[in-house]
Amino acid sequence: MSDVKGPERPSQRIDDVGGVILAGGRSSRMGTNKALLLMNGQRLIDRVAGVMRGIFQDVAIVGCEPGTYAELNLPCVPDLLPGKASLGGIYTGLSVSRFSRSFFAACDMPFLSETLIRYLVQLEPSADVVIPRTREGLQPLHAVYSSRCIPFIQKLLSGSRLKIIDFFHQVDVREVGEEEMRRHGWRCTSFLNINTPEDLARALEIGRGKRVGP
Repeated sequence: MSDVKGPERPSQRIDDVGGVILAGGRSSRMGTNKALLLMNGQRLIDRVAGVMRGIFQDVAIVGCEPGTYAELNLPCVPDLLPGKASLGGIYTGLSVSRFSRSFFAACDMPFLSETLIRYLVQLEPSADVVIPRTREGLQPLHAVYSSRCIPFIQKLLSGSRLKIIDFFHQVDVREVGEEEMRRHGWRCTSFLNINTPEDLARALEIGRGKRVGP
C-alpha cells in the first residue's frame, strides 16, 4: 500500500476521483425530502454540494430525476435499479462515473470535513474501499469506493441484499479509525446525518455553536 501524498492546497480540486452525493433515500422517518431541509437558511444538499465541489472537479447527485436540483448545476442521475436503497445508489454512482474511484457522501450530512475527505481519498489508492470506523461502527455513506466493487455489489442487489458492508469480505478494505482521523480533520459531528426531527434539532444546536454530544 502506498503512503499518503503531501497535503494539497485547499483550492486544488481533485481531478482523478469522482464525488457522488447520494440523494435517493425515502426519508420515511423524517416525512419529507431530507435534502431540502433548511439549516440556517441553507438546504442540506446545498451544504453537502458546497463542500464536495470544493474538493472534486466532478460531482454528481445520484438517486434523483434530472432537473430535480437544477439550480445546483450538477449532473442528476436516477438510480439504475430503483428501490435498492443506498447500496443501489453506490452501484449507480460507480457504474456511471468516468473514474475508477469515487467518494460517496449522503445528502443529509451537514458537517462534512473537507480535510478529512481529502485524507480519505489520498490514503490508499489501491484499496477497493476506504472507510471510516468510529465507536458506532463503519461509515459506509462517507467512504471511497472503487469500480472493482461493482460485480460484488451487483451480486448482492440481484439477491435483494441491501446491506452495504456485506460485500466487504470480498474486496480490499482500508478502515480508518478515530485516532487516525482525528489527526486529519475528523470531528464528532463529521458523520452526523439527519434521519429524524430530533437529528435536525441536534444539528441546529450544533450549527448555533452549542456543544452537543462528545
